[in-house]
Order: sequence, then C-alpha cells, then structure tokens
Amino acid sequence: QVQLVESGGGLVQPGGSLRLSCAASGSGFLIYDMAWYRQAPEKQRELVATITRAGSTNYADSVKGRFTISRDNAKNTVCLQMNSLRPEDTAVYYCNAQIVQLRMRDYWGQGTQVTVSS
Repeated sequence: QVQLVESGGGLVQPGGSLRLSCAASGSGFLIYDMAWYRQAPEKQRELVATITRAGSTNYADSVKGRFTISRDNAKNTVCLQMNSLRPEDTAVYYCNAQIVQLRMRDYWGQGTQVTVSS
C-alpha cells in the first residue's frame, strides 16, 4: 500500500519562507503527476501547484512568483518552497499524487498546517 507523508509545516511571520516535503513509501509503484493543494478554514480545498513526471509545472495565480514546486523521481518526493508568505496562505497543505500500482488512482497525504501570522 502506497502512503504519502508530508512534513515541513509550521508557524511563520509574514514575508517568511517554509519548505514542505512529501515522500511516497511502498513498493512496486510509479508516480505520474504530483500536486499540492490547500484548504483554509471554512473554504474549499484549492489547487496550489502541479508538476508532471517530466517536470512541467503550473501554479495558482495567487502563488505565482512566490512558490516553487519540485520533485525527485528517484526518491519519490515532491517539495513546495514557499517564499514571501502572506496571512492568506494560512491553510492545511495536502500532497497529492497520481500513482500506478495495480491501477492508477489518486493518493493524498495527511496534511500539514501552515500558519502565517505575526
């Protein structure tokens, strides 16, 4: 069974930086697209950034120029470097991956809290 485990959340002041990481564990699988989502209190979950296996990226307009998504296919990891953080970036951040084991399905991490506050 494949699992996604996130790390790196926390409390940061406005203008600060955080780096989130997500690692897939298990065996006999292949990861295609990976992504980060976030969900703020009383709001719907929203897409933050995506990255294909080949490394093509896309970002939500609200984070363009501030966040960078990257991945290491050999280590089955994806990271989200978040700079110039704003209070409105406060949310639980979730790692997502399209993974083929016996068949393709979506996997989600457990979420990591990011709080931007002075």
